[in-house]
Amino acid sequence: MRKDRPIDRRTRRLRDEEKRWRRERPRSPLWRRIFSAGNILRFVITLAVLGAVGLLAVVGLDHLRGQLEAGRVVTLPEGQAPSAGLPAWEGFSLESLENTLLGMYLRLNQQRIETPVGIHAQPVPFFVEPGETAATIAERLQELGLISDAQLFRLYMRYTGVDAHLEAGQFELSPAMNMIEIAERLQRARADEIVVTIPEGLRAEEVAELLTAQGALDGERFLELVRAANPAAAGLGSADFLDDLPAGATLEGFLFPDTYRLPVPAEPEDLLRRMLANFDRQVTPELRQAARAAGRSLYEVVTLASIVEREALLAEEMPVIADVYLNRLEQGMFLRADPTVQYAMGYQPASGQWWKTPVQLEEYEAVDSPYNTYLYPGLPPGPICSPGLKAIEAVVYPADTNFLYFVATGDGSHAFAETFEEHEANVARYQR
Repeated sequence: MRKDRPIDRRTRRLRDEEKRWRRERPRSPLWRRIFSAGNILRFVITLAVLGAVGLLAVVGLDHLRGQLEAGRVVTLPEGQAPSAGLPAWEGFSLESLENTLLGMYLRLNQQRIETPVGIHAQPVPFFVEPGETAATIAERLQELGLISDAQLFRLYMRYTGVDAHLEAGQFELSPAMNMIEIAERLQRARADEIVVTIPEGLRAEEVAELLTAQGALDGERFLELVRAANPAAAGLGSADFLDDLPAGATLEGFLFPDTYRLPVPAEPEDLLRRMLANFDRQVTPELRQAARAAGRSLYEVVTLASIVEREALLAEEMPVIADVYLNRLEQGMFLRADPTVQYAMGYQPASGQWWKTPVQLEEYEAVDSPYNTYLYPGLPPGPICSPGLKAIEAVVYPADTNFLYFVATGDGSHAFAETFEEHEANVARYQR
């Protein structure tokens, strides 16, 4: 192993002289050492860093103060006030700091809060139990696919104060609603209601039976009101079109088909007012003006539309069928519309039908009624059912054809003809 070489005398002497020089060298005054160039530079850099940090702190606190005084950090529902516990700048506390940080977190996640989880608006029933917490509500909403993040939604409800105003009850939500809309909806529970759907093409008696069968309303009382001579006196409203009804006319044809939601308890008057108001809204002034321009009253339009509604199974054929009847009226021909005779025949106890099918041609001659368009020319005295909007539009804006006849083909469509010979050929082809 190599041994260290001993330090010679010369080396030792040089080291001793260096130590002595350090001890004996002249020292600068204290003030000169403190204010040396290097120390001054370091001091300036330190001050600059501290100043920058302080400036950032002031700007940040001023920004937060502005957010607090504005009362919001994230987008709130329309009319929604911030949480009552949201602190002002004065009296800054741990609680106010927590709310400030929560607001900043929500601001960072604002896009997720404002973006729905889906695009389909299919209603999803959602029931909130009395006393249920915001946390469990948020978890169930996420399980149903209505929100993407239960924790984020719970924090949003906490920050906006919604968690203190949640209502127990039934709600209809959808994946197309964002967290803001869902939080707003959860503050307004839907009251108990009756939902009634009235299909197109039903006569008033069928609507009354439907209401009775569903246990929704008193069908007999409903029918009495439909047949009332003075709808306004019966408390059913005063829409302009009601004033144009012929003397003695019923509300047949004006019970606009749709889905109606009624509060519990509901009366037949409630449904009828909604039906008439819906008709008044759907049959626009433009439609009525177009009918008048063609020389037809609204009552005549609804009457013919009710026949078209019963004849047509395909919406695209409605304007053509309407044109056939208008062409026949223009040429002074009988309408010869089967549904009008079926309406005149009324209820068939043997079959339980309001619209007797099939009907033989010879039966038509035995039905002596102004609704029998095989025996009486022109339009029947009034509508035979409540048509939908498409049938009404088909009469106001019919197709432009020379057809005078049509016959069912058996697949829901019809074969149309301009001459009686063509029509007979179609009958032989499709109804032999």
